Amino acid sequence: MDLSVVDLSPVPSDGTATDAYANTAETARQAERLGYSRFWVAEHHGRASSLAGTSPEVLLGHLAAETDSIRLGSGAVLLNHYSPFKVAELFGALDALAPGRIDAGLGRANGSPAADRALGTERHVRNPDEDHAEKIEAVVNHLYDDYPDDHAYSDLEIARSDDGPPSPWVLGSSPSSAAVAGELGLPYCFAAFIRPQFATRSFEEYREHFRPSPLAGGVDDPRGMVAVNAVCAETDEAAARLRATAEATYARMQRGVVGTRPSVEEAVDELGSVPEPTPATLDPDEWPRAISGSPDTLDALLAQLADRVGVDEVMIQHVVTDHGDALRSHELLADGVGLAPR
Repeated sequence: MDLSVVDLSPVPSDGTATDAYANTAETARQAERLGYSRFWVAEHHGRASSLAGTSPEVLLGHLAAETDSIRLGSGAVLLNHYSPFKVAELFGALDALAPGRIDAGLGRANGSPAADRALGTERHVRNPDEDHAEKIEAVVNHLYDDYPDDHAYSDLEIARSDDGPPSPWVLGSSPSSAAVAGELGLPYCFAAFIRPQFATRSFEEYREHFRPSPLAGGVDDPRGMVAVNAVCAETDEAAARLRATAEATYARMQRGVVGTRPSVEEAVDELGSVPEPTPATLDPDEWPRAISGSPDTLDALLAQLADRVGVDEVMIQHVVTDHGDALRSHELLADGVGLAPR
């Protein structure tokens, strides 16, 4: 099984975005050394005091200079806010900076009404799936210079390397996004840390709708990856304690408190106790929003979840307040799964 990382650039409680970006760069360098396949960064708007990952294309340019071999990408760039041509220009430039190792993770999401207005985004369109599919197709056509000669955009050029254009991925957390990915014949990554209850159904939709892609950046067979919230420590009990932050953060969101991240101690206090360790074997219909465990436990859990949706790559996301604990989690997990260090 291959492992990858998506990083949200959380701002330390006593720090700034500068500290968050420094931590993200250190995490990317570590992921490369440990043998992770990809390192993606996210796009969130209007909550920069807690999540500094607002502009993946800018941060990826920095990470390109900080790493040598790991694939870098967006998890995701939010197409509903931008023109496809501009997105293609940005990722073409990234490919020129990190030849042959850029992933263009393409998604969509609305933030707060104020953030959407500030971004100039129309929140309501007649058919959002159709609009999204058209934008994805346009990005890919620009990236691969694949417009017909008689198309209005056929003469437009973007910066690029000679090592192959960025690889497009469709990202989502719903069956509708999976269907779009399948119809376009593109690789699909499902965010199970957002809506785990839709993971199995979404991959079923992806395969049901899949057709070999006419797009230059498409694939001939379904290719998927699942993103999971997972934290690792030396023991199942220690890992469950770290998972308290993710559990408490979600509980806060359910109460309408968005953009805050408690320490482990605060989380345990809010939850009333340390969460029970994630069982080593999950029931067939059980997919927790967050899992935890020792290296051996998580190796088994991730294999179960990957097998359930028929993928051979898992992307790790976690909610951990202490940067040292986050780095240690990635280290232990790499060892548990048996990644080959570079």
